[in-house]
Amino acid sequence: MRILTEGTYYGIKKNEIHSNGILLSEYDYNAPRTGWHFHENPYFMYVLQGDVYDVNRKSKKTCPPGSLIFHNWQEAHYNTKETPYARGFHIEFRRKWFEDKQLDIALWEGSDLVKHPMAHHLLAKIYFEFRFQDAISPLSIELLMLQFCEGIQKHQFPEEKRPSWTKTLQDLLQTDVIPMNLEGLSDYLGIHPVHLSRAFPKYFDCSLGDYLRKQKIQRALPYLFEGNFSLTEIANICHFSDQSHFTRTFKAYLGQTPSAFQKHIR
Repeated sequence: MRILTEGTYYGIKKNEIHSNGILLSEYDYNAPRTGWHFHENPYFMYVLQGDVYDVNRKSKKTCPPGSLIFHNWQEAHYNTKETPYARGFHIEFRRKWFEDKQLDIALWEGSDLVKHPMAHHLLAKIYFEFRFQDAISPLSIELLMLQFCEGIQKHQFPEEKRPSWTKTLQDLLQTDVIPMNLEGLSDYLGIHPVHLSRAFPKYFDCSLGDYLRKQKIQRALPYLFEGNFSLTEIANICHFSDQSHFTRTFKAYLGQTPSAFQKHIR
């Protein structure tokens, strides 16, 4: 089985920067299928365009645009490209980085999709700095990465055991299967609306309404990265009331308008 050393990925490298123990890179995925392999360092892969299928010893994951997946350095896997064109953004860590930042490296194991929208918002800011690259970008990337990893550690590997309904709810919120209101969610989960409203911030670190707005932005990001959709089209696809609502919400969470964000990353 092939071991991919630091900064090595299947595909065509478009850009790469090193930043204090972190390696950021963007690749076009050109191979229909990779061989079984694992990486020297832990890393995140964000699918910018196209569909990717990720297979490891324990699970198989379909990864459309906007998917964020973590791979530990011990996790053997392979990928297939399910569309003619696909590209991805990688964040790779030297293992000493975790020790230097006092993060519990023992928690970071296996392979898993990251669903919490805050992680995706921070990922978007990191990608913005990766593409923008001015004199402040190295410091900004380091601070954003620390926020990103602390959030992953808190939400992906929680210290306390969460009730089973939290995972069901998180999976449900990724879809539009039921009405996104308190009563509909409570009925589906079989818990009282008051309990849901009080317990949600404890396990998700924000209110339910805030989470849903963040998730709309998460859904919009891959369309902005792709660049083939107008802001009005993205607003409609992601269920904003109109483009103005989309712009206001995006700026509230990411600090700039979607048009400015898209202009700089392209």
